[in-house]
Amino acid sequence: MKTTAAALLTRLRSVLRDSGSHRAWALAANDGVIATAGILEGFAGAGADDATLVLAGMAATVAGMFTAGGAKWAEVASEREAQLAAIDEERAELKLQPSVELSDLTAYYEKKGLSHALALEVADQLMKRSPLEAQLESEHGILNVISRADVIQASLGSAIGYALGAAVPLFVTVAVPIRLETWLVVAAVAVSLTFISVVGARAGHLDVARTLRRTLVIGFVTVGISYLVGMIVF
Repeated sequence: MKTTAAALLTRLRSVLRDSGSHRAWALAANDGVIATAGILEGFAGAGADDATLVLAGMAATVAGMFTAGGAKWAEVASEREAQLAAIDEERAELKLQPSVELSDLTAYYEKKGLSHALALEVADQLMKRSPLEAQLESEHGILNVISRADVIQASLGSAIGYALGAAVPLFVTVAVPIRLETWLVVAAVAVSLTFISVVGARAGHLDVARTLRRTLVIGFVTVGISYLVGMIVF
């Protein structure tokens, strides 16, 4: 029991430190802010009342959570399936023609700049230690095999990130009078996108200014067009 808890804690720490996870969470949160704000501004442009706006915002948040989580699930699960297929393929080839696999691995390291003798020595040592891992890395670029837990973690992370982002414009809609709502939603979008983009870019080792500029442009264009569509159509 203690071993399992320790393993889970170690895994959680690893995920929280992973720059790829940070980028995925930030993107999901930004999607939640932009999509929910866009829907709310579209309804506001059409003259919807408070009750309709709250209902629309809640429906958008729930639907968006499941969409974000489901899309990430499908993406990571598909990648895992491709890895498992590669593992089965390499196991079969190692069993049928180990000498050919050794030659392929030697050629791989020769292309990286090693002499034939050194490449052969490296390949031979790797094949003795873990032939499957060596072939997965050299032929498929697989360093870590995605687990079922990775699929679940990625899916939940995206869903939660989306929900947290969507909560910002939704909270404004619930908390403030309708006459102030439109501009406060826009202000909340600007502040939340700025915060999420800066934190996400730094955590994911991206260019902060470029990330912020791109996110704000997408956010304001989406919200503005949604509002205009609401006004024009209704």
